[in-house]
Order: sequence, then structure tokens, then C-alpha cells
Amino acid sequence: MPKGLKQSSAMVDIGFSVTESGPNTFTQGSVDLNLSPLDREVFVVLAVNLDPFNCDAIAAVDTQTATSLTATSQTAVQNLSNSNCMANALCSIKAAGFVDGGVGFLTGAQETPPATLEYIGIIATNDFFVQVKGTGNAGAKGVSGKLYGYRAIASADIYAALVQSEVLSA
Repeated sequence: MPKGLKQSSAMVDIGFSVTESGPNTFTQGSVDLNLSPLDREVFVVLAVNLDPFNCDAIAAVDTQTATSLTATSQTAVQNLSNSNCMANALCSIKAAGFVDGGVGFLTGAQETPPATLEYIGIIATNDFFVQVKGTGNAGAKGVSGKLYGYRAIASADIYAALVQSEVLSA
């Protein structure tokens, strides 16, 4: 357990799904955690599983479905170099120069952290955000997934630091 936090719930898993508003259009969805700021409640993230929709296999066209999950609102799909990004995944098909549908690849952050980690992130504000954007696809793509973690009560100084850090890094 991280110092300054007291676990206040059992482990919960939160399912979500976000679909592009149109083909190859950045779309972001938010998921409400219903945290109580008066009680200094935070969400300790243990693991994230992102499952991007398959991208289209179009002859001679590279296609992809890029996704990420962040603690703050974003204007583009993020990668793990962003301190608010807890997971990302990319489904891509490399077909440029081929007369067929090409070769598919699926890459992403490790779905479950090694057992040596206590947690992979702490969400101090009320929402988390899921981003998706396709490239070269004929139809709208999306992502579904689960966020695993538990609620915790933070001490006043830890809570203030977590909220300020999250808001200032947005």
C-alpha cells in the first residue's frame, strides 16, 4: 500500500468502450469513477487491459487503430512517455507496396504489471479518459477494455499533492 493511503474498497474492475465518431477521427471518452473529493478518495490503478478493434485490411494501404488510457483529458492518443498515460495499444496493418491486405501487428503496453509493482498509477480526480484514433480505415474503429484497482482514502497532504500534480500535468 502506498504511504499516506488507506484502502477503502475491495478490488474493482471497470469496463469501458469508446468508438470513433467517424472513420479516422480522434475520439475521447470519459469514465466517471464517482470518487468523493470531500472524503479525499482516490483510485489506485493496479492494471489496465486495452483491446483495440481490428484495423481494416486494405490492399496497398497502411491502417491502424491507436488507443490510450489517461488520468487527464487529452487532444491526441498518448504513449507511455506522457506521465498521465497508464496504458496504450496499437493495432496496425502494414500493406503499403503489397497487392494483398498486408501483415497485421498488435503492440501495446504490458497488460498486467510485474508482481513487484504495488500499483501503476493513482487517479485523484473523478474521471479517467480513453482515446482512440484510426488511420487509413474505411469504417470507424474503437477500443474496449477494463481498468482494475481499488478506492483509497488519502491523507490531506497526499491528496492535495496528487490532485495538484494531476491537474497541472494535464
